[in-house]
Amino acid sequence: MSDYKPGSRWKSAVGTGEFVVVRPPSGEGELTCGGAAVLAHNAAAGPASDAPAGSEGTAAGKRYAETESGIEILCSKAGTGDLAFAGRPLARKDAKPLPASD
Repeated sequence: MSDYKPGSRWKSAVGTGEFVVVRPPSGEGELTCGGAAVLAHNAAAGPASDAPAGSEGTAAGKRYAETESGIEILCSKAGTGDLAFAGRPLARKDAKPLPASD
């Protein structure tokens, strides 16, 4: 298991995506992108292959979260491959709507 501390930086092993942990998981598990474990941002290894076809990928500036573990990830560089934690997909979080003013 890797140490997913708030502010820690990670990159995809199968694409160009880069990520920052906003909220760490409450339990054990592995963060994956495109089905492969993410690498520490300072790891020498680059993308080994392409992400599986049909994946939505990640968008820069968007947050992704998984409710069971509580993990929340910020995508700092767009890439291919979908994020998952402990085999459960992370969903993109949409911005909260502002309250209506009268």
